[in-house]
Amino acid sequence: MHIHTERLLLIPFTLEITKLLMAGDTSILQKLGLQLTPYWPDQEAIDTFPKIINNLEKVPEPSGFESYMVVHRLSMTVIGDAGFKGLPNDDGAVDIGYAIVAQAQKNGYGFEAANGLVNWAFQQPGVKVITARCLLDNSASARVLEKLGMQQISRDEELIRWRMDHPTLLQQATIKTKAGN
Repeated sequence: MHIHTERLLLIPFTLEITKLLMAGDTSILQKLGLQLTPYWPDQEAIDTFPKIINNLEKVPEPSGFESYMVVHRLSMTVIGDAGFKGLPNDDGAVDIGYAIVAQAQKNGYGFEAANGLVNWAFQQPGVKVITARCLLDNSASARVLEKLGMQQISRDEELIRWRMDHPTLLQQATIKTKAGN
């Protein structure tokens, strides 16, 4: 299952792909029809691979609520990774994250990838809330989350926590509020 946006293709990581990349073997990318670049995987992606493997080992097969390679469709190069940090919890919440390589930043790719994830997630049964976190000093990520329509729910010395409720649930709450007036 791939998620398509205007300029991007989000290709799910598998255990095989992630383990090979973590071992430094990027030949799997060419087998997938992708072009190699010296920019990805970057250190941030490499640091994330163990978490991706951990999430993939929790499910019998990828559910869509794992991580994806962010591929620029015209060049067919991986420019980052994005995804979910696991299946929806008991409250129907999923947490998203994304990272775009420095060479591709400031082109709207982070927003486009995150927006693709949000749209896909809200089409899945049981997803009621999408959450995210970003570092206090990561103003670019904060702008992406604001543009998505997320609301800040808390912050501490290090992180800002964000939340977005399913649009249908917001509409139902508005209707109930109006009916109660």
